[in-house]
Amino acid sequence: MKFKRSRAARRGRIEIIPMIDVMFFLLATFMLASLAMQRLDAVKLTLPTGRAQQMSAHEPLTISVDSRNEIFVNHLPVRPDQIEPTVKRLLQPDADVVIAADAAAGHGAVVQAMLAARRAGAARFLIAVRRE
Repeated sequence: MKFKRSRAARRGRIEIIPMIDVMFFLLATFMLASLAMQRLDAVKLTLPTGRAQQMSAHEPLTISVDSRNEIFVNHLPVRPDQIEPTVKRLLQPDADVVIAADAAAGHGAVVQAMLAARRAGAARFLIAVRRE
């Protein structure tokens, strides 16, 4: 005598809709996390283009001059008479100084910033360019 089961045996199914929801949630999470890792505190400059070698891994001192001839030392705004003491305080021994000047920046402001950094003890200067 055969007994009939009360429930018919069902095969298990994998539901795809919840898996899609989880994947979209993970995608949005990773996108937001990657946006949070970007440096958004940088000075807005339009660098001239050119060919340059890749810089070394250590972070050098950066002097930026924007299109309004405002000067920044490591993203901190400084007056022209404050460049020398600020660079002297932040400059590491044998460190490079990167000059990042906007393409529309005045030549005189850039030269004055470089001369002040030289008086503060900077020996080697690098000019920042945008890669072609």
